[in-house]
Amino acid sequence: MATDLGELLVPYMPTIRVPRSGDRVYKSECAFSYDSPESEGGLYVCMNTFLGFGREHVERHYRKTGQSVYMHLKRHVKEKATGAAGGAVPRRRNGKVFLDLELNRDFNGDDYEYEDEAKLVIFPDHFEIPLPNIEELPALVTIACDAVLNAGSAYKKQESDSWEEELQVSKHARSLRQQENGVRIPPSGWKCAKCEMRENLWLNLTDGSVLCGKWFFDGSGGNGHALEHYRETKFPLAVKLDTITPDGADIYSFDEEEAVLDPHISEHLTHFGIDMLKMQRTENGHHTDNHMQSRASEWEVIQESNLKLKAVYGSGYTGIKNLGNSCYLSTTMQVLFSIPEFQRAYVGNLQRIFDYSPLDPTQDFSTQMAKLGHGLLSGQYSKPPIKSELIEQVMKEEYKVFDKQQHRGISPKMFKALVSKGHPEFSSNRQQDAQEFFLHVINVVQRNSAGSENPSDVFRFIVEERVQCCQTQKVRYTQRVDYLMQLPVPMEAAINREELIAYEAKRKDAEENMRAPPEPVRARVPFTACLQAFTEPENVPDFWSSALQAKSAGVKTSRFGSFPDYMVVQLKKFTFGVDWVPKKLDVSVDVPDFLDLNRLRATGLQAGEEELPDLTPPIVIPEDTRDNSMNNSLESPEIDESSVMQLAEMGFPLEACRKAVYYTGNMGAEMAFNWIIAHMEEPDFAEPLAIPSYMEPDLPSPSLPTASPLDNQPPEESIAILTSMGFPRHHTIQALKATNNNLERALDWIFTHPESEEESEAMSDMADTEPNDTSFSNANAHSDSTLSPDQELSSPRVRDGPGRYELFAFISHMGTSTMSGHYVCHIKKEGRWVIYNDHKVCLSERPPKDLGYIYFYRRLSSC
Repeated sequence: MATDLGELLVPYMPTIRVPRSGDRVYKSECAFSYDSPESEGGLYVCMNTFLGFGREHVERHYRKTGQSVYMHLKRHVKEKATGAAGGAVPRRRNGKVFLDLELNRDFNGDDYEYEDEAKLVIFPDHFEIPLPNIEELPALVTIACDAVLNAGSAYKKQESDSWEEELQVSKHARSLRQQENGVRIPPSGWKCAKCEMRENLWLNLTDGSVLCGKWFFDGSGGNGHALEHYRETKFPLAVKLDTITPDGADIYSFDEEEAVLDPHISEHLTHFGIDMLKMQRTENGHHTDNHMQSRASEWEVIQESNLKLKAVYGSGYTGIKNLGNSCYLSTTMQVLFSIPEFQRAYVGNLQRIFDYSPLDPTQDFSTQMAKLGHGLLSGQYSKPPIKSELIEQVMKEEYKVFDKQQHRGISPKMFKALVSKGHPEFSSNRQQDAQEFFLHVINVVQRNSAGSENPSDVFRFIVEERVQCCQTQKVRYTQRVDYLMQLPVPMEAAINREELIAYEAKRKDAEENMRAPPEPVRARVPFTACLQAFTEPENVPDFWSSALQAKSAGVKTSRFGSFPDYMVVQLKKFTFGVDWVPKKLDVSVDVPDFLDLNRLRATGLQAGEEELPDLTPPIVIPEDTRDNSMNNSLESPEIDESSVMQLAEMGFPLEACRKAVYYTGNMGAEMAFNWIIAHMEEPDFAEPLAIPSYMEPDLPSPSLPTASPLDNQPPEESIAILTSMGFPRHHTIQALKATNNNLERALDWIFTHPESEEESEAMSDMADTEPNDTSFSNANAHSDSTLSPDQELSSPRVRDGPGRYELFAFISHMGTSTMSGHYVCHIKKEGRWVIYNDHKVCLSERPPKDLGYIYFYRRLSSC
């Protein structure tokens, strides 16, 4: 038999590979569907490419590539026998679980057992060879099979990129001695004992001192008093106060210099009067801020957790499993795939996209969008329990499944890995802003829609900006492209101002006297006030009047040059605290079901208005800069040495670290790290930093009546920094002009505004010639740069029509900032509101439209 198997595999031996260290083995998910080893047909892993395929898609891969040998993986999920006579626990056939992944959380580990089965399958005859079969298979095949079975998750490398490691129990946890000093920690009003910091506070578990931490990349900050206290006292363990939940807390060991686990944390906190079990916790493992009870009602209302909701199943009612702070992705994609244009572009063209997908479909955006859309819309992964009498129990016991055929949503690991690839924030496991992710997806869709339908055009519209010189009353009209409408929330317009003032006084008094905070009061702001604030003129900082040829006061107003098929409205609920950490306004806005924006239609230049002259401001360069421009390469450039050392400690060459920090404009170690990853294969990667010299263009005489378009050219050094990161020169010039030559904003602008191929040439010409007298407001920081009216208005990508809309979806956020909390979305389908809360999809009883964050409107068909 051994000879027979060996002879059978001889023709295929050249195609069988042993996975190398850089290979990803996709043995938990099909590249074209959400089939897995737990699916009825199991999963087929190609023994050459190590891609996984469900039963419906493996034949396509065989026909396209000619690869014949696949490993078929099948996991059988069996319910444990109950009672004393239940029998022994069944043994797994392979003696181990061949998936190096977490067990499926849809199946309660106390009630179910896993039995794994693996075999080689040879196509096209489907000849099967059970595994393990060490004695009968050739050595190379045996080694390859063992390597595939023992391969780690295909996503582990990306997960490690988020710099998160498995925590270890602290050596001090068991032996920690706590002082009997009578310290009791109140439930709120914390501040550092040595300064006024009220954020990033750490409780020392030895003496109960509350002190601030140090600055971190995630935006939290402090003055390092907790570390100073350790150096003075050697008290090793501290817990971050706003992370305490019934499940645990964030604990740091100063002695071990790392985050740790403390199995006795409950006892250690009880010593200072903190009962972990009473700390605020919400559903799904998403926690509120423990010292901010004001958010408790928000979580309950938005999730409708106090109501008995009816689960719905079938096409369009498939949930998305939370991968850990991935709800911003889930809610955004649920809404996008409720729009017919996205359904048609990806699901409607499913077979064509799959048939023409590249050899590695896991890295093809269209394939993964089609896969995600099909997973959400097919109903294949949203089936009701077979035992109908257990539906109510399933709703009550979230993680217990009574039939293995019941599907509880899809896991978007492959999609998230691809769409977030190369992005420093979305590729991490941290919570993100759903609005930023929406714009990110729109831009990725644009990049991958060259030569085909671009479904994101349904959001695209023209904004007309009118800038007026207050001194001469002359005006300038410009146009730009945008994808969402950002509405300010004027808190001063709250209809319950007196109640808010009284609450704030009580809150401050309670904080100063270390008492429990009063019952929270939520501001109620009319939607009409938000709309009015949007239409009001805003001051233009550093406005240069071409009529005066000098700086002057200027005001800007914005109107709609066109109305899109779908209008996205974002309420600007987030602002920045004194520590620059985003904070959310606790506000209720009566957002309407029907929205009429026709009165905001742009009118263009009006009779009696006089245009500002088409001149650009002169470039002012200090004399010392001009005198030394030829010697730049000889001088030491300004470099943040602390960022250089952080990178060098990771093992990168020192000179490469210096170049990374320089070419990213001293914007921090994380940005420089991304530059290193992108350039480490270059031959001069570790060569010393050399700053190229350049000649400044001759400056125009101030007396000249006209100015050359090149006079508005951004600083060459800024252009050099961005082009060194791989961006086209004309695109970097456009970004710098759109952000008033702010390097950090320009880099963000580039990431959120990738140009399409059809616009590249026109944009290049425009970047070198279009004037940019004013900078856009922060509300428009995500928008495209000023565009030629003739060029843009005639483009088929801009759709126009009446400005009357109906609300059909909204995304809501719970928590105090975009860096924490949870997102859910409500979508109106078949005349009824449906709530999508991760994998749970239910009919909504009371959609909280007044607490939403991003609202999606469709144009009324009757217009």
